[in-house]
Amino acid sequence: MITAIVQFQLPADVDSAKAAELFAGSAPKYRALPGLLRKYYIYDEDTHIGGGCYLWESRAAAENFYNAEWRKFITDRYGSAPKLSYFETPVIVDNVTGETRRHA
Repeated sequence: MITAIVQFQLPADVDSAKAAELFAGSAPKYRALPGLLRKYYIYDEDTHIGGGCYLWESRAAAENFYNAEWRKFITDRYGSAPKLSYFETPVIVDNVTGETRRHA
């Protein structure tokens, strides 16, 4: 599994409520997306950084999604280009289900 962290600078006038409104507006785009297991929207009020933390089945699935069209969507919607980082995700602790999952 792969965790992808996406970050982008939000305009200074975007507060937490406005960020939540913008994020909720894009959420349907991520439902039933091939290879995407979870997405968490993130926002830092002090720096006005927004983004997402994504858990993907594979790096190939993530890279298939993060294409030029997606980068343009993010840039147009939020006013800055996204920064993208990938991380291997070998172990997941899930306190909701009480499971620890290991991915080989």
